[in-house]
Amino acid sequence: MTLYLQLAERLREHIQHDFYKPGDKLPSVRQLAQEHGVSISTVQEAYRQLEQDQLVEAKPKSGYFVCHQKKDNLPSISRPPQRPLEVSQWEEVLNMLLNRGRKNGIQLQHAMPDMAAPTLKPLLKTLSDLSRHKPELGLGYGDVRGSEELREQLCRLTVASGCQLHPDDLVVTSGCQEALAVCLRAVSEPGDIVAIESPSFYGSMQAIKAANLKAMEIPTHPETGISIEALELALDQWPIKAIFVTPTCNNPMGYTMPEDRKEQLYKLAQNYDIAIIEDDIYGDISFQFPRPKSIKSFDTDGRVLMCSSFSKSVAPGLRVGWIAPGRYRDKVTHIKYVSSSMCPVFPQLAMAKFIRQGGYNKHIRQMRINYEQQRDHLLRVIKAHFPSDTRVSFPDGGFILWVELNPNIDSIKLVEHCREAGVDFAPGPLFSATGKFRNGFRLNYSEKTMEKREAAIKTMGKVIRTIHSEHA
Repeated sequence: MTLYLQLAERLREHIQHDFYKPGDKLPSVRQLAQEHGVSISTVQEAYRQLEQDQLVEAKPKSGYFVCHQKKDNLPSISRPPQRPLEVSQWEEVLNMLLNRGRKNGIQLQHAMPDMAAPTLKPLLKTLSDLSRHKPELGLGYGDVRGSEELREQLCRLTVASGCQLHPDDLVVTSGCQEALAVCLRAVSEPGDIVAIESPSFYGSMQAIKAANLKAMEIPTHPETGISIEALELALDQWPIKAIFVTPTCNNPMGYTMPEDRKEQLYKLAQNYDIAIIEDDIYGDISFQFPRPKSIKSFDTDGRVLMCSSFSKSVAPGLRVGWIAPGRYRDKVTHIKYVSSSMCPVFPQLAMAKFIRQGGYNKHIRQMRINYEQQRDHLLRVIKAHFPSDTRVSFPDGGFILWVELNPNIDSIKLVEHCREAGVDFAPGPLFSATGKFRNGFRLNYSEKTMEKREAAIKTMGKVIRTIHSEHA
């Protein structure tokens, strides 16, 4: 056996016997070379072997880490009704949005990024400087398409997702929610049918409801995303006008569609000559490097409308989002104009400077590391404190995950009991057109400390077991 295979086998044994646990950083190449008296190339080859076996992963400028074994307890594939449905659940969504919980409570229901990060200080300083030294810039009208300086910087950012865009290809919006709503109106008429993932983000659902459209929920796999096979059957059966997906770091499941399936989805839309609305809001905080390609990167005929914003990567209060609308640019611009005219100028100029000076890339690099660590911690405490039959998604990025409990547990009842104990989360029925997923819910792992999150999970675990025993 060659030296690199011997070293790889020794590391493999250490990993399998939990000497190195999932997420642990492994010794550096130089350190291993010195310890074992081998060359650096031998260590690199050993690590390459372990990467091929999916036991370790390399992270740029960080080193090698033990991979997570994530295939054991994933949520089941959804089985939505096989017909278009009108979206309900608005009152339930509104109640959650209005509920901020107790001051001392732990809120795991809102998809909020970490806004206390030190890497945001340059952005905050820029906002302060603008308001003090150039207040007149924030008082007048701006370009209906958004600041040209910002659109230029956004074109730079989208290169990472495989896109080659011009500033004139973009329209700035008040966050991603407005972007999604504008795109739906641009590609459909009231009464039309839109295909969506199941479960799907409740904001997307309510945008469909507000546009008087019907939702066709498509079975969705917790690792590979929307079922292209089931979608094709639905397209044969129903006059679907658009496909609405979040394929990269999905909300609420956290998966990223493999690149080949993204391309298949685009080609399917081509075959049926319909639009794709791609929500890429979490794409920049993917844990993969380089970040995954977008469906928009395959777009050769302008049928993909890609939406995003800085609400998840930086802060929602900025209200800076954008659309790359392809062939629908003129219609999108008109709808944006009649709905909200223009977006506030200060946040756009501040974000443009933040990107141009390298602050944004530095910030998201740090956030990726933080969120991945926090994901791993939350998965560990869920495993320790929830029932053994609990199923949990394994996010590829972002800061939210999906939990599926025993079918006997009602998440609406669960959230009521947990709220009394000071813990809030987003119950599963919000993520369906008709209130499915009664035994599922979404958790956020970006806010609060690990200690507080662990305390929240312990509390939830106790309530779950109590409800389960009462049911039994």
